[in-house]
Amino acid sequence: MAAISTKLCGLKLKNPLILASGILGVNKNNLLRVQEGGAGALTIKSISLNPREGHKNPIIATYECGMLNAVGYSNPGLKKAIKEFSDLSEFSVPVIGSVTAGNAKEFAELVKELDSLEFEAFELPLSCPHTPGFGLLAGQGTPKKTREITLAVRKKTKKPLFVKISPSIPNIVEVAKAAQKAGANAITCGNTLGPGMIIDINSAKPVLHFKVGGVSGPAIRPIIVRCVYDLYESIKIPIIGLGGIQSGRDAIEIMQAGASVVGMGTAVYYHGPNVFNKVAKEMLEWMKKNSFSSVNELVGIAHE
Repeated sequence: MAAISTKLCGLKLKNPLILASGILGVNKNNLLRVQEGGAGALTIKSISLNPREGHKNPIIATYECGMLNAVGYSNPGLKKAIKEFSDLSEFSVPVIGSVTAGNAKEFAELVKELDSLEFEAFELPLSCPHTPGFGLLAGQGTPKKTREITLAVRKKTKKPLFVKISPSIPNIVEVAKAAQKAGANAITCGNTLGPGMIIDINSAKPVLHFKVGGVSGPAIRPIIVRCVYDLYESIKIPIIGLGGIQSGRDAIEIMQAGASVVGMGTAVYYHGPNVFNKVAKEMLEWMKKNSFSSVNELVGIAHE
């Protein structure tokens, strides 16, 4: 019988499907909905030191191949996050903390304050393409900045660190190597691409209030697959493949490219939290049909 359970940096997952940060992760109630929908692990929405309103509406626009978002890291801030996530005993799957900041000192401070909570790992997004002061617009998409931030956070926690890097940058392998050398336990690849823009031709204005946003959804999946493939040949730590995954077929493809586990975000917007059960079922059916006994056998076989 095919087995779909796996491990990531010592964390036990009932399946290799993880809720991506930013989707239904701002509070416990929403995360519990996704847990019921079958996710193997859950990532909270990124927390900053101070509360952020984010960009003004509209912050999401869909098009024929995917979605643009310009949320702007809206979140209640560190103090309210500590209160919200102080008790994670209701969860039966790992919950991953996510923090965002403009510099290494703030990243380290956030993780230090959250480390005593029951988060089983932390994700550091260094790759947002559209929010001033964060991610790529703060210069975090370089080997030097990645190393600096990862080193600073590594000193504040013994829990696994997942560094989230951008598929938009040409030197993604060098950035991943810098994270690995600085103490990252896994690489999340990737984030939204872009930024991109959609214009309403009737008003002749951009649909998003912020004008531009990160591009996600099925259209970016081939780029993520290529990035994961390149990373698998260059680094030794696990890869969390994320971008455009909508089906069991998509998840299997990115695992064959080299991802140990798979993140899903936009799929939840389109199909609801139960999409995790759907994708896990499709993966199992394919594995049985093709004589795979463990989901781990899929990882990196496109390189053989």
